[in-house]
This record gives sequence, structure tokens and C-alpha cells, in this order.
Amino acid sequence: MASPFPERSLARLRQIWQRPFVLALMGIALCSCSFDLGSLMPEKEKPQEAPKATAAAESAVSAVNVSEAQAHTAKAQSLAKSGESAAALDEFNRAVGLDPYNAQALYGRALIYQSTNQHDFAIADFSAASGLNPQKAEPLLGRATSYLALGKVKEAAADLDEASEADPHNAQVWTTRGQAYERLGDRAKAAASYTKAVSLRPRDDAARSGLARVGG
Repeated sequence: MASPFPERSLARLRQIWQRPFVLALMGIALCSCSFDLGSLMPEKEKPQEAPKATAAAESAVSAVNVSEAQAHTAKAQSLAKSGESAAALDEFNRAVGLDPYNAQALYGRALIYQSTNQHDFAIADFSAASGLNPQKAEPLLGRATSYLALGKVKEAAADLDEASEADPHNAQVWTTRGQAYERLGDRAKAAASYTKAVSLRPRDDAARSGLARVGG
């Protein structure tokens, strides 16, 4: 599966990526996001739910490709954490080109696109990462955050419902779920979500403020 992102867009984005790397989207807190998805299963253990590749793609993804893709992914993660977003993106692109099933590379690349408000691109990568790891909350949380930034609140809420089931101990999921349901006008679900977030992370200011707003 080829990268969905045209190479011609990279030159335009490089100027944006020179600024310090941040995750600030519509006031939505994403403190728990990390480029290191150690919780995702290794590529050799891909679930059956993973999308089927074409015969050409299957033949191209050799053991050597997978190994090289993992090396590029590790380098990209290090670069991203150092704020070198453009260089990190290049490495993530190489990783995905070598192994379209590399969920860590897809997720990391999605975070870079998200940080520069390229939410459609981010959603595509979060969706691919989630398809490869449907039992993990992180890609769902990431996609929900981009949906919220685009005003697609119902889609975000659906993702956050799923994420809360996948990882009920993830305070960030519950805080963001509270924000989504607050925006939908469902004060009961918002209050329940904020309450859960505060129980997991008592110093979560976003959840505490949300709880006060909805009267929980």
C-alpha cells in the first residue's frame, strides 16, 4: 500500500515543521500521546484484522524490508522527540514505504501531521494504525482528536467510546471523551467521563474544569 500523502506536499510543509514540535489542537490536551508505541504489537504479530495487501505489496514486504522499516521508525521517533519534525517525517515515510503494516510508523507520522493541523492526513494514518491494532486505544484517541479539530464531534465520540472500552484506565481518553460529549450537549455522559478521568488522574485540570462546567 503506497503512502496516501503526495510528495509534493512535503516541500510546502517543511517551513511549518521548523518551529518547535507541539501537540496543540483546539485546546484539546494530549499529554498522554507519545511517538513510542511500545504497547503496539510487533509487526511479526499482526492481527488477522489487518487490511489485505495486493499480491505485489505482499511480495515487496520482505523480512529485510520489515527490519529496515523498524530501524527507520526508531530513528524517526528519536528525531521527533528532539523536535526535528521534517526529518522525522522523512524517516516515517521511508518506514511505511518499506512496510505498509508498520503501525508505529503510521501512528508517529499521524502525530506529525496532526501537530501541523493536517488532520485529514492524520486521520488516514490513525485509521491505518487502528486497523492494524484494533485493540489499542492510542490510534483511536489520536483520530478522535483530529475529528474534534475538524468539528466532527459525533465521529470523535464514537472513537472515544471504543477507546474507553479498549483501555478503561487511560485518563486522557476519558477527559477527551468528556470534551466530546460536552460539545454534543450530553452533560450526563460528559460528567461521567470527566469523573472517571479525575478518579484516574486527580490533578487533571482539564477534567476537573470540565466537571465543574457540566455540574458533575
